[in-house]
Amino acid sequence: MTTSPANSRAAAVRLLTRVLQKRQPLEEALDPVLQGFPPRDRALARAITSTALRHLGVIDALIDKMLDRPLPEKALDVRHILRIGITQILYLNIPSHAAVHDTVALVPDRSKHKGLVNALLRRIDRQGEKLLSKIDIPRKNTPLWLWDAWTVHYGEETARRIAEAHLTEAALDISVKSDPKKWAEALDAEILPTGSLRRATTATLVDLPGFEEGDWWVQDAAAAIPAALLGNVAGKQIIDLCAAPGGKTAQFAAAGAEVIALDRSKNRLKRLEQNLERLNLTVTVKVGDAESFTPDQQPDGILLDAPCTSTGTLRRHPDVAYLKSQADVDKLSELQTRLLDHACAILKPGGVLVYSVCSLQSEEGEAQIEALLSRNPAIQREPVQAEEVGGVSDLINSDGDIRTLPYHMGGMDGFYAARLRKISTPSA
Repeated sequence: MTTSPANSRAAAVRLLTRVLQKRQPLEEALDPVLQGFPPRDRALARAITSTALRHLGVIDALIDKMLDRPLPEKALDVRHILRIGITQILYLNIPSHAAVHDTVALVPDRSKHKGLVNALLRRIDRQGEKLLSKIDIPRKNTPLWLWDAWTVHYGEETARRIAEAHLTEAALDISVKSDPKKWAEALDAEILPTGSLRRATTATLVDLPGFEEGDWWVQDAAAAIPAALLGNVAGKQIIDLCAAPGGKTAQFAAAGAEVIALDRSKNRLKRLEQNLERLNLTVTVKVGDAESFTPDQQPDGILLDAPCTSTGTLRRHPDVAYLKSQADVDKLSELQTRLLDHACAILKPGGVLVYSVCSLQSEEGEAQIEALLSRNPAIQREPVQAEEVGGVSDLINSDGDIRTLPYHMGGMDGFYAARLRKISTPSA
């Protein structure tokens, strides 16, 4: 297949259509849309699409401000073309003349909107910075359902800082099996207080030292914290419920635990097994439903990294803001409640349960644990201490649970995690 930058722009339009109209996650849309594209053109299409989604609220506000009358509903392709054109001019290092020319070329010659697209993109080229200066960018780029929820739970100042952090793409964070100092030097990375490594520049993973040998894996710094809360797991039996794609499973196995990795998806478990094979780590993999799975013996520890809305991952997955809604929060909260109750039931008395979600929504985090502690007297919170997270006390909330925010530690996923212990004899 012969491709070109113009084809990459056309592919970006198709990707936006899949995400915003067909509600397909961007990561799932990439392969079918970009099949046969060489790496450079594939990267361009992906960069245009993800950047457009990251700044979608502002881009749409600019389009609406410049239009004399709204575009008709049937002209969604035209809006997508404008979106990817504005993205290139304002946010990507692409010469404006090329961005305008190749984007306008996507509009059919017979379309009455071709001149409009050309005029609007040229106006953005001339006046874009001035127009941007009049927009509340963090607020405008955050869908109302998220802004309202964050403002209520965190306060407006923190909600704004969260939204500002989402304007920056995530760095490459890495978990290593051992010797972080050695690998920090080899990978040109810094060691974060929590023990993860961070590279300031991206690269093709397979070209980096230690990847093929299985010495490390990619894992956001926040995502690495929940597994660490189980402490020294060497020789202990740990169940990683909802385990795929396996980053936390790898942490347990590398630390010497006897791990059961459970997930209901065979396809996701195949990816987990491939990851662990590269890392030369051995675990017991089981396909099963975390709501009903009963192990042969009660485990010493359980990690329940529960299915959630993933609103804490918007730096890496900006499409989530437009694929999820408050209805998803409500539905997933009910599932999380059931998973928590079952995890508590199968845990050994005296054992530790860590519950985590990569969500910024309180219903999926803080409220879940408060409700659990109210209904189950056999479960007690075991507060996290600052020294367990490298002394970064900002990562711990007033209850002693982990609450990372996207602007913490130079940028990390928004995560919630609580450590709980099942006591042998509940107090009366």
